[in-house]
Amino acid sequence: MNILKSFKDEVFVPIHPAGWPFIFLFILVSAAISYFWIVFVLPGIILSLWCVYFFRNPKRTTPISDYLVVSPADGRILSTGVAPVPEDLDLPTGEWRRISIFMNVFDVHVNRSPVAGKVVATAYHKGTFFNASLDKASEQNERQNMVVEMASGQKVGVVQIAGLVARRILLESAVGDHLNVGQQYGIIRFGSRVDVWLPATTPVNVLVGQTAIAGESILADLSGKMEEITDGICR
Repeated sequence: MNILKSFKDEVFVPIHPAGWPFIFLFILVSAAISYFWIVFVLPGIILSLWCVYFFRNPKRTTPISDYLVVSPADGRILSTGVAPVPEDLDLPTGEWRRISIFMNVFDVHVNRSPVAGKVVATAYHKGTFFNASLDKASEQNERQNMVVEMASGQKVGVVQIAGLVARRILLESAVGDHLNVGQQYGIIRFGSRVDVWLPATTPVNVLVGQTAIAGESILADLSGKMEEITDGICR
């Protein structure tokens, strides 16, 4: 029974609603090309299955806490250092730490709120489409900002950033909405990045190069009690 349950949980996962138009388009185009060019049947099936896989939306088990910051995205940690805050991100004046997570085309692209709180600001910035792994993508790429205010009054910034092949950022939350930690709030279609902005003094619990899981991996602890990890050494 455990094997069957594991197989079901890993393979038969829900599909995000935003993916169905793309899935049907992939299947339709693949079928049309295959009708006139029979050798495209196998590539068409593979591409269609990949599209289904891309829009998967697996269940996640989120640690519940008033202070823990969980990853908003699946992907690789690009940076965790202090950085200049983009002008259009509505955060208080001061130094802020940016934790960047890069999603490749094989990662789950459903985004989840890193903290619990009220959405107090959103802003869309029309920009370029550089590779999302580049540092300049934070300020120059197309992006969608969101600021969440926690019960403690602490504000946290979350930025969905379009990448080299991403052309559609979908924000499913609006100003005034209350989000639970780990709650879904949007999706980016095809290769992209999400930045989390925290106060500069916040201890970080992840390393550059580490793989994060949306809604499960703990990025930081705003209570200040968690030890910061630096170069594999806790302090």
